[in-house]
Amino acid sequence: MIRKVLVPVRGDGKGDGVLAHAAAVARHHKAHIEVVHCRSRPQDLMPFGVHLPEYLRKQIVEQSYKVADQEEAGLRAELKVLAAELNLNVSEDAIGKAETVSFVEQAGRQIDVIKQHGRLADMIIVAKPDRDRNLGHNTLKAALFHSGRPVLMCPPTPISLKKLGVKVTIAWNGSSEAARALSQCKSVLRAADTVWILSNGADSGPGTSTDDLIYYLDLHGISARLEKFTSSKNIGKELLSASTNLGADMMIMGAYGDSHERETIFGGNTQAVVDNAELPVLLNH
Repeated sequence: MIRKVLVPVRGDGKGDGVLAHAAAVARHHKAHIEVVHCRSRPQDLMPFGVHLPEYLRKQIVEQSYKVADQEEAGLRAELKVLAAELNLNVSEDAIGKAETVSFVEQAGRQIDVIKQHGRLADMIIVAKPDRDRNLGHNTLKAALFHSGRPVLMCPPTPISLKKLGVKVTIAWNGSSEAARALSQCKSVLRAADTVWILSNGADSGPGTSTDDLIYYLDLHGISARLEKFTSSKNIGKELLSASTNLGADMMIMGAYGDSHERETIFGGNTQAVVDNAELPVLLNH
């Protein structure tokens, strides 16, 4: 069951859309959303290897605290407004009974904050990286590679669904990454009204065929239908296209069978999905 959803924020203007997606997930599972603001530390702002006069170091520290306080106050005020607009309950007494939200301030590097709070979350929700503005890549990478939890990547397009995860596709090729995604996301699949298995006919050998997968899911009380798509050079785009054509509101897939760096430079199925997704994608590594 999905009970805790983590939303790390940095004041980059993407918080509204991510929280809207988190609210849609929380409504479907009556889950609690923990919004964690990563607050910069003064020492992280100091130029490395450069000697600074004590008076200048003191000024940087004082100014960084003022900026951080202002940013936190603004985010808290924004969260309060958004929570009301999204009908999220801020009462601790309602946790487990309705969709709820709380705000946590954590000083430190983004990767450390995600590690600390993400490993005991059922799902981490982040914004789709913005290549043009060079935003969000480190957040997605930290969540995927350092939390051990499923990461829902949300597109910048506005969400109109009251619930998210009602119609779900799962990308399947029998790989260990796909199997890990299946294992970590069974709660999402159980809660879905419709589940499609996306396959181009490839698998990793005996015991990993789509027939085997359908049987396995049936043992867990999950009814799934097979949807085949034509294999191409860009399987990532084909997966997204198939999900959109089926009317899915979420796609589940294993992420980065090759290294993140290799796929980023040379391309790969995961990177194609990250670059082109226009629907929420639940990634697992």
